[in-house]
Amino acid sequence: MKFIATSLLLTILAFNVAAGDFHGVSINSLQGKKLDLASFKGKAVLVVNVASRCGYTDQYSGLQSLYQGRKDKGLVVLGVPCNEFGKQEPGTPQQIATFCKRNYGVTFPLTEKIAIRKGSNQHDLYKLLTKGGKQIGWNFEKILVGKDGKVVQRFRSGTEPNDPKLLAAIDKALK
Repeated sequence: MKFIATSLLLTILAFNVAAGDFHGVSINSLQGKKLDLASFKGKAVLVVNVASRCGYTDQYSGLQSLYQGRKDKGLVVLGVPCNEFGKQEPGTPQQIATFCKRNYGVTFPLTEKIAIRKGSNQHDLYKLLTKGGKQIGWNFEKILVGKDGKVVQRFRSGTEPNDPKLLAAIDKALK
């Protein structure tokens, strides 16, 4: 009976990813606990693949400011650590959490470190976010997900968190 229930749950989750349901994707927080993306329904989510040893790492400050300034309006910044680009996020979950808090005062949610490049290890979150589009090219690419769970727009790594085009897209997604 337990096997059947587990199989049914996995089938439902696979269907949600295939159907494009951001809120149905399963991922863990950096602390290893289930992070329920369904709790982000009705919110705009800026998903950013992050790394602590990248030339763009200072964007953590801007991402924290962006989150702090718009979280009450319904924005979630979701940091997704990844070590696939230049091996620039080699840390353990505890090291990543400490680095982000100590150096940038990060309070926005961070996920477990995952594989985001296309391939057999690519996490379901990025299978969904890059479906039908270009793959992620480097650390700190930003994908804006609307309140309905659909991808609104992508922004390259060099787009700073205070870029007027990014801010305009976020503000539009929050309406």
